[in-house]
Formats: sequence, C-alpha cells, structure tokens
Amino acid sequence: MSGKIVVSLPVSESKARRLDTLCEATHRSRSYLLKVALNEYLEREAWQIGEVRKAVEKAYGGDFADDAQVEHVFGKWLDREG
Repeated sequence: MSGKIVVSLPVSESKARRLDTLCEATHRSRSYLLKVALNEYLEREAWQIGEVRKAVEKAYGGDFADDAQVEHVFGKWLDREG
C-alpha cells in the first residue's frame, strides 16, 4: 500500500524558527526537511533495536564474556586514562 497520510505535531516557536532558518539555508521546504529527519530517525532506531535484539539472543544463548575477557577490556580503558 503506497497511500500517504498527513501527520501533524506541535513544535515550539524556537524550533519552528530553527527549521525555517535551515529551510532558507538549504532552499528546501519544511516538509522535505521533516521527512528527511523522520526517515533518518526511523532508520537509526530500527538499527538500534535490531542490534539490541541480537545481543539479547546471544545472552539467552549463554554467549557472555568470561572474567578474563572483561578484565582485559577494562585494562585497555584504564591504561588510556593514565
């Protein structure tokens, strides 16, 4: 199905001004910029959810780091601080 629906939302005046400034600078419409922002957000969130699901599956499968592996990773980070 390729139908479209209209979605509206209230935004603060300051965000609307910032959006309008971006529209002027890029010669794009509000609608275009909001579509781009929404698409990027949805893609990022879908990716993140997918990664979390994979990690949960690994955890349920018992795929955990052992104590030595954890200490090794923490050791690398602690060495950077010093």
